[in-house]
Amino acid sequence: AQLAESGGGLVQPGGSLTISCVVSGGTFRSLDMAWLRQAPAKPIEWISDITTDGVTRYLESVKGRFTVSRDNAKNTMYLRMDNMKSDDTAKYFCSGGGARGQGTQVTVSS
Repeated sequence: AQLAESGGGLVQPGGSLTISCVVSGGTFRSLDMAWLRQAPAKPIEWISDITTDGVTRYLESVKGRFTVSRDNAKNTMYLRMDNMKSDDTAKYFCSGGGARGQGTQVTVSS
């Protein structure tokens, strides 16, 4: 499978942003998927995942602010991020089927 993230950008503190991950070359509906992020000078961290059945989990620091979802008809996973904080600044990656995308940069700053 090949994964491609999009939708990153600059957002103000307290703002919202939705990023996407399109999967090609695989059977998306059969893949458990995850979102990861890597802040500057920090190790990559898992932040959320969604199973094929739509069961979701979140890192404690994003719970209640981030929402992961998937659209199997579009081979796409989404991450909606609300009430964003400067600590959310990172490069965001999606992973699934043993593959990971190139990432999309999200910067939270006024």
